[in-house]
Amino acid sequence: MARYTGLFTIATSLPKLRNQLAEVLESCNLDIIYETEDYMMAREVPGRVTFAKLVSVEVLIDRPIESIEEVRMRFVVKNEELPLQKDNHCAVMFETVKQAISNSDRWQLLENIAG
Repeated sequence: MARYTGLFTIATSLPKLRNQLAEVLESCNLDIIYETEDYMMAREVPGRVTFAKLVSVEVLIDRPIESIEEVRMRFVVKNEELPLQKDNHCAVMFETVKQAISNSDRWQLLENIAG
């Protein structure tokens, strides 16, 4: 199973974040399938790749107590394919999501740690 993680700290308010984040994920060809106050799950739209390569994205949202206008998001991008190549579909989708978050004009990126 391929799995890539990233941690992003952005400057935005928590109430605005959910709509902004949904728009960013949808721009990456992902549909939101589950959402709570501090969690969001999106899945790649079927049709472009085989079922085993379909990517799901889990987002854990954390607002630090000391800052109202700062939000941390931990992303996990994963699918069922074995990461036998460095340029597998999951890695490509992770880079797509990472770039969409980093380059979004909906917020200011404060920190980006990808693993």
